[in-house]
Parts: sequence; C-alpha cells; structure tokens
Amino acid sequence: MAKTLFDVKNDLVTIGQALAVAKQDKLAKASDPNASVEDIRALETKEQNLQARFEILQKEHDVMEAEQKASLDKSRGVLDGVQEPKAKITSAKAGLYRAAVRGQNVPDDVKAALGDNNGSGGEKILPSTMTTELLHEPFVKNPLRDVSTFTTVTNLEIPKIDFQLDDDDFIGDEETAKEIKATGDVVTFGRHKFKVMVPLSETILAATDTNLVQTVDRALESGLAAKEKKVAFTTTPKAGEEHMSFYRITDPIKAVTGADKYKAIKAAIADLHEDYRENAKIVMRYVDYTDILEVLANGNATLYGAQPEQVLGKPVEFCDLAVDPVVGDFRFSHYNYDPTIIYDRDKNVRSGIWDFVLTAWIDHQIKLKSAFRIAKKQ
Repeated sequence: MAKTLFDVKNDLVTIGQALAVAKQDKLAKASDPNASVEDIRALETKEQNLQARFEILQKEHDVMEAEQKASLDKSRGVLDGVQEPKAKITSAKAGLYRAAVRGQNVPDDVKAALGDNNGSGGEKILPSTMTTELLHEPFVKNPLRDVSTFTTVTNLEIPKIDFQLDDDDFIGDEETAKEIKATGDVVTFGRHKFKVMVPLSETILAATDTNLVQTVDRALESGLAAKEKKVAFTTTPKAGEEHMSFYRITDPIKAVTGADKYKAIKAAIADLHEDYRENAKIVMRYVDYTDILEVLANGNATLYGAQPEQVLGKPVEFCDLAVDPVVGDFRFSHYNYDPTIIYDRDKNVRSGIWDFVLTAWIDHQIKLKSAFRIAKKQ
C-alpha cells in the first residue's frame, strides 16, 4: 500500500526519535571506560544506519510536500476569476511551451504575463521572465554556480582587476603583472551558440500546467548547467572555445605537481599569490577526494566525518569533470550569457516526438589565469 505524506511524517518522527536515542547511547558507551571498542562501533554503525534512513525519509517527505503544495496552489490559482501571480506565470509558461511545440501562435495574454517586450510576436525570443529564471536562478547541478561570476550582458567588457593605483607597480604578484602586460587589462566576452533540446510527448503536453512547466524547466536548467561545466573542464574543447577551459593547451594555466593529488593540491594552494590564496577554493572529483581520505585516514574512521575544508585547507566543490583538481580564486572565472535567448521546435523523425529547442549564447572567460593552479600527480 502506497504511503501518504501523513505516513511519511509519522515515520520521520519515529526514526528521528530512534536516532536521538542511538546518539545518546553511543555517547554514554564511549564515556564508559569499561566498554569495548566493538560495542562502541556497533552503536556508531546503528546511528549511521538510522541517519541514512532519516535522510531518505526526509527527502521523500520534502518531495511529497512540494507536490501537495503545488496541487493546492493550482486548485487555489484561480480565485474569484483572478489568478495568483505565481499560478498565472506557470499557466503562461505552459501555454508558451504548448504553442511552440504545436506550431501555434503564442496568445497575447501569455506573452504579456511573461514580460514579452516583443510587440509583433513574430520573433521567437524567450520572454524576459523566463530568461531571468533560467540564467539567474542557482543551479545545484553546476558547482561553479556557487563560486564563479555570472552575468547576462550583451557585448560585455570588464577590467581584469577591480581597482588600480597611480603607482604602476601596485600589482604585488609578478606573474599577474606579466599576464596583464601580455594580454591587456580588459576582458572582452564573445558569443558561442549552443542548443538545449527537451523532448516532449503528447502525454506531457496534455499534463497539468505545473507538471509540464516543471518537466521543461528542469530539463532546460540541466542543459544549461551541463554546458557550463563542460566548457570549463573539457580537455577537448570545440574550435573557438579553447579559452573557456581550465585545461586549455594554448596559453595554459600553471600546473603544480606532487607525489599524489593531496600533496599536489597543498602545493598548488601554497604556490598561489596571497591575493588569490585567501579566497581560493578547490574544484575536484569526489572519487579523488575519497582516495585522499583513504590514505590520510589509515583506518581511522574519524577523518571521514570531517568537512573537506578541514582536510584540504580550503573550501571544496565536487565536479566529476574536474580530472585534475583546479585550485584558485574563482571570482576570476566569469560566465556571461547573451540575454537574447531564442526558442523553437524540432521534430524527432525517428520517435515522432517534438523537441522544445532553446538556443543560447555563452562565454566563459578566465580573467586571470595567474589566479589559478592545476594540481597534478607526478
């Protein structure tokens, strides 16, 4: 029998109480000088199992609660003939998706609700409301969203360093000074086109507005995040996109080596100039981090509970595409989107399913490569 939200809430309370008791039992046993290590480890394992079950239930609870809220919002979306703002936008987005895929004209009220500034309605430019949500909402699937700079400005040009002094020798890092002298003190962003395609069947198109919008929005967000990560960490960039990658071969970022990746990361942090070291972060693969833990822990389970920053000395973001850890001040990693985003449709002739197609333009500039190091194992 399927569990309801009420059932899951009760399960959460039960497991939560058991988890609290297990924690107290473990502390009490650990404080007892006569207790055996095996008994303490058994209680620790019990606590970990309960914690895992609690987290699974919590995640399912949050999903079910969000779905219930969305259903209630939809049922309350129209009150006395007036739609709530959030429900109105959801309904308008669903109308745009359906009209685009089916080759129909987008109704004027839909365009107005989404902030369309295109009076004629002939061009297929994504309305401002949707552009803002797609490009400015934080995407948890792209770790760089939390550390890099993101903007949406046409033909963006910015200085590489935020301040200047009348003394020509104000830059303390000789490497940075040489880089600016060689490449100039201004970064100019280009436009590199890519497409995100979301396959939609008639079943999805006929679903509720909420389900349709969630399906398309999540797919578009995932596509944008995937592109952002790929251009930054690819070892085989497309022609014209070489400058976007931390692993670029032409004009490469300085590599620092060590006997293993742990020592390479430590050496890379130390090799950064203090101006960048203070705000440095590490982007690396999770599998490399667990390998480091295994070596450092040497059978001591305590280290596995430590935060990555405590282990490596700097905050860590995990990305499976980061084949060699990238260490540096990620404020100098800058993504810029052209605010003009186009939508269209395309038919998959093999499956008969229509694609909602989004065309966007992106550029990723590493404003100062001297602010970064690549940590490599010797």
